[in-house]
Amino acid sequence: MARRKTLSERDLDVMNVLWRRGSGTVAEVRKALRTTVGYTGVLKLLQLLEQRGLVRHEREGRAYRYFPTVGPEEAGAPALRRIVDRLFQGSVELALARLISGRKLDPSEVARMKKLLEQAQVSKEEE
Repeated sequence: MARRKTLSERDLDVMNVLWRRGSGTVAEVRKALRTTVGYTGVLKLLQLLEQRGLVRHEREGRAYRYFPTVGPEEAGAPALRRIVDRLFQGSVELALARLISGRKLDPSEVARMKKLLEQAQVSKEEE
């Protein structure tokens, strides 16, 4: 099945628990979410994520332990593209300006960002 990588806010909440912990049972994920979503609601979310190929499970006693099959970088890329397209009219420059606005950046962070920008820069010959 092809992966639908666009994650809802609730999907991201569940995935964040699994990324932080490495894995989790339905009960562990529910507890970590600190939410009013019931056991069966969390179970259904995990089952849907599994159908989409974003998590897998292994039997552990009477329960299933769920594991993420994608990392936050892979899962977050489509969400970030959507945000840039919708909130910043597709302007990476405006999005970056908003991200760093009012933040104090470490010189090493700035150097890494400059390197990323240089790697992303398209020369006139390549267009």
